[in-house]
Amino acid sequence: MISRKTNIILVGMPGSGKSTVGVILAKILALDFLDTDILIQKTAKKTLQEIIDTEGHMALRTAEQQALLSIVCRNHVIATGGSAPYSEPAMQHLKKDGITIFLHADLATLRRRVRNYETRGIAKRPDQSFQDLFNERLVLYKNYADFTIPSSNLTHDQVCQAIIVQLQHRIL
Repeated sequence: MISRKTNIILVGMPGSGKSTVGVILAKILALDFLDTDILIQKTAKKTLQEIIDTEGHMALRTAEQQALLSIVCRNHVIATGGSAPYSEPAMQHLKKDGITIFLHADLATLRRRVRNYETRGIAKRPDQSFQDLFNERLVLYKNYADFTIPSSNLTHDQVCQAIIVQLQHRIL
């Protein structure tokens, strides 16, 4: 018997709306919600930025991979951290029971939304610009996405409706 995928995995850049859309989508679909950034912070007992400041950006990526690999759930909307797709094992783990949706906001939109790039807790190299990070991650998000929702010109509710339309065309 083939198991039905029951989780919805949201990936995308910081500022793409994963956490906000995730909460709204979970309410609409009567699913539980899990934000992996919060999971990391609860486990580490530090903010994401404190992890970067004290241990470096690669420590945050490692913590994120460990958090993602620890997730065992069904019927959840899961908002991942922006660097989740750097971990192939973690993404494959999530995809076993989830459909992955890339919330794709363009660079100009993300720049308007993310005003605290240097202090937001983003796992990036110290010398990495927002544009360089965007270009690097775009390939990863597309690689793991079962489908992409262009979210730059949509409200959070419109993004949720676009996701629901796409899900109706797929078997979860």
